[in-house]
Amino acid sequence: MHELVAFQTGQLVSFKKKLPTLEDAGLRSLYAEAVAAIENNLRELLAYYPKAPVLNRDEGDVEIPGAESAQLLGVLKTSVRNYAIAITETATPELRATFVKHLTAAIALHAKVFYFMLERGYYPSYNLDQLLATDVKNANMALSL
Repeated sequence: MHELVAFQTGQLVSFKKKLPTLEDAGLRSLYAEAVAAIENNLRELLAYYPKAPVLNRDEGDVEIPGAESAQLLGVLKTSVRNYAIAITETATPELRATFVKHLTAAIALHAKVFYFMLERGYYPSYNLDQLLATDVKNANMALSL
């Protein structure tokens, strides 16, 4: 559940920032629908967080870097998965070697982003109570934008 909430929170922030800049009415409509869908998803998922402790921070203190770094981490996790799958599906040795190189780079960058988030308290992965509380805080911030 944490992965879904963290990833969708980052996407929601990004989509809400992008929405006002879209000139194509059809694309803008799709973005608006995606924003509404993700907001609904987050509201429904947040209902499963009743045991999450309240953070000792001011709720008005919005930490966009936390949400944006979570989005980056989610994209890198997806890249790692996609490259791993692609490696198993290619028959071309040269392309496979390129995929392995890209996979290795994605893993290394994922580690950098993870430690960036861990050091700043954006991803308290070793403290489940704090991790869930951070999910709730970031999702509520994205919903309020």
